Amino acid sequence: MKPIYVPSGRAKEYGDYALNIYTGCPHRCYYCFAPNTLHRMREEFHSRVEPRRDIVEETRWQIEREGITGKLIHLCFLCDPYPVGYDTTPTREIIKLLKETGNHVQILTKGCGDRDFDLLDGGDWYGITYTGAQRDQEPGTYWGFGRMEDLGEAKDRGIKTWVSFEPVINADYVLNVISNCRELFDKVKIGKLNYWPSDINWAEFGRKAEALCRKLGLDYYIKESLREEMEGKGGPREAET
Repeated sequence: MKPIYVPSGRAKEYGDYALNIYTGCPHRCYYCFAPNTLHRMREEFHSRVEPRRDIVEETRWQIEREGITGKLIHLCFLCDPYPVGYDTTPTREIIKLLKETGNHVQILTKGCGDRDFDLLDGGDWYGITYTGAQRDQEPGTYWGFGRMEDLGEAKDRGIKTWVSFEPVINADYVLNVISNCRELFDKVKIGKLNYWPSDINWAEFGRKAEALCRKLGLDYYIKESLREEMEGKGGPREAET
């Protein structure tokens, strides 16, 4: 097992290196792509959440063998680094290891990661996912207001902050958060809902989001599938890995 890997597909738009810590995720977001990507039953994926076997030791060995240092490593794609209701000590151990070996982390969570802010510095990124979903669409997550408060605390500590607005479930909610919470984040990435039906006019939403980011002077990135909708090239997309 090589815990640190180079992501492919649309996941590549989030980072050059990634690491998945847990076997599943309890957040039960209805649009979750991970069970299909991992070829697992959805209920098993959401109910069986454990640290991957020997994840810290395997990561240490890989770093030593391959001399991995000076990298920004994304946590995580196929799980959440802070699964709500579970002990996240393995996440803390992974962050310590990555930092001790000269690497930095780019965290993305729908959980609460403030316990590890003491490990992070200005070379790290703490990020949350915000989709505008209703509570029953992401029933197991640490709810949105708490996530925003964590962003503010991270920023006050000098940690770089970001928001992944992907997949957008409610366009108006997302635009409102970008407009009114601008001071909480240093950059945003914005992407459409893939593989599920939506009544959002993606081309219109994408243009509004981009215009708003430009108006606010916000560092932003429009994910490729949304950019294609804006350019009239929308079509089926490959899965994230």
